[in-house]
Amino acid sequence: MSVILDSHPRSLPEPAAALQLIKPITWFPPMWAYLCGVVSSGETPQGRWTLVVLGIVLAGPVVCGMSQAANDWCDRFVDAINEPDRPIPSGRIPGRWGLWIALAMTVLSLLLAIPLGPWGFAATVLAVLAAWAYSAEPIRVKRSGLWGPGLVGLCYEGLPWFTGAAILSAGLPETPVILMALLFAIGAHGIMTLNDFKALEGDSRMGVNSLPVTMGPERAARLACWVMVLPQVLVIALLFTWDRPMHAAAILAVLIGQLAAMRVLLRDPRAKAPWYNGVGVTLYVSGMLVTAFAIRTLEVLP
Repeated sequence: MSVILDSHPRSLPEPAAALQLIKPITWFPPMWAYLCGVVSSGETPQGRWTLVVLGIVLAGPVVCGMSQAANDWCDRFVDAINEPDRPIPSGRIPGRWGLWIALAMTVLSLLLAIPLGPWGFAATVLAVLAAWAYSAEPIRVKRSGLWGPGLVGLCYEGLPWFTGAAILSAGLPETPVILMALLFAIGAHGIMTLNDFKALEGDSRMGVNSLPVTMGPERAARLACWVMVLPQVLVIALLFTWDRPMHAAAILAVLIGQLAAMRVLLRDPRAKAPWYNGVGVTLYVSGMLVTAFAIRTLEVLP
């Protein structure tokens, strides 16, 4: 394994490999959640578009990209088993360059967060700490199939949503905004569990106790489905209670679509998890935006 990681003659990273390291495809969820927070705040972004754009860039390419670089550095030996063609184990990012990139992006994250004010800066600090706690020893939260996906779900969906709302509100968001951000973050635990299926072999050999490893693929997939469904059921119930029946009906419709996709997933979880992450997750995040519009004018809780 050390031969794979250390014997490559390159001294500088390949530019394409550096971009692959920060995984642009993963930037969408936190960027989308941040936009949901902006919408749910009920505030107009007029005159504050710079903060909106800065927050989107920070949530996606910078903080999420940093977390991916940190995770790949800390996972380089696992990736040598699961995906040896990734930038670090393949040698296209040689030596400690993966670590230097992650550290440089950590500093950049904190610097870019300063103009976002105290709430935005505090949320960024929390996201950065969570990213390193997830991947790095001795904490390495990702070893836990319970806490690992929960932390990622919080940082991908809940924290960016809260940040977008806090920045536009210039203060603590309203209770419905915080509650909805939290519910969708909890549901994202199931999404992250399905994402662990691709690393099943390496995780089991390297002591990462993901739910697919500890429970088996079939039981883990069923649990992930329940975790995704139940928070959305509660969102629907709350929106009906708050006199938002049309929005609640729209989320019910996308939930029915997810249930249909889950039936396909559960026939062969290992093979269908990547497919579900494309189809079912698209429906899931659609419900997030519908919810954001539903609560943007909500003033009083029942």
